[in-house]
Order: sequence, then structure tokens, then C-alpha cells
Amino acid sequence: MTDTTHTGDSGSDESRRTSVTKRGGGPAATRGKTTIADGVVEKIAGLAARDVDGVHAMGSGLSRTFGAVRDRVPGGGGSKANATRGVKAEVGEVQTALDLEIVVEYGYAISDVAGDVRENVVNAVERMTGLEVVEVNIAVSDVKLPDDGDDDDGDDDQRRLQ
Repeated sequence: MTDTTHTGDSGSDESRRTSVTKRGGGPAATRGKTTIADGVVEKIAGLAARDVDGVHAMGSGLSRTFGAVRDRVPGGGGSKANATRGVKAEVGEVQTALDLEIVVEYGYAISDVAGDVRENVVNAVERMTGLEVVEVNIAVSDVKLPDDGDDDDGDDDQRRLQ
């Protein structure tokens, strides 16, 4: 509370005391609570993991198969489902833990890819959400061989038809 004294214009020595009161309880950014849904963290982590060289796909073979079918059905979820495929997050008030399932491209060192995925996911999630990432568990469910024809985007089908 700030007090200021003003002298009146009438020339009298009377003082008026005016109180100025600040409203609220501190900076606006600290008022209230922010809650981040599991799905938000899953999308961030999924996109960050896919950005790493050597990651071919996310999720198990079965989830990728269902995802490919869902992508071809109008209104089936498309990229929204792809973003979280292979990612499970547990989000608390200030911390999160993540489980990722990835497919690594043949020729890449799995331990290097896993380390790069961990680093990229932790950096992205902590930067975007402010949550502390306490662990990133990575399960490598498959290795994409150079001649495998199971691409999610259907490009191999086009190559075989030509």
C-alpha cells in the first residue's frame, strides 16, 4: 500500500491522505494454476522422437497396422493419432514420465538412437511444458530393414507398381 500526502489548493495546511491499493496477489503470470493433459505431453514427445535420425516409426507393428488403416478412413484420426502413436505419458503437477516404443532403421546404433531420442524428448517436453521429465523409457520393437515393405506412407506400394 502506498501513502501520498497532497496539500490542498485553498492554501490551508490541511493534508489529505490518499491510499493507493494494488489489486491481485503478485504478477499476473503467477495467478492461477495450469494443468497439462497427458495427451499434450504425448504429442510433444512423439514429434520430438520422430525428429531423430534413425527413428523409422513409433509404436508396435500392430499399432502401426491399425494406424495405417485408420489413416485411410475419412475422419479416422489421421495425423492426430500418428502424433501419439507409441508414446505413453504420466503427468503429475510438476513432473512427467514417458514410455516410448520405436522402430529403428537398420544400420543405426540402437543405443545412440535411444540416447538421441531421450535427449530430444527431454529438451522438447521441458522447454514447452515446464515439467521436469524424470524418465524416458524406450522400447525398440523392431528394426526397419532396407528392403522391408511395411512403410506407413505407402510409398513402397507405388515403387512396386511402377
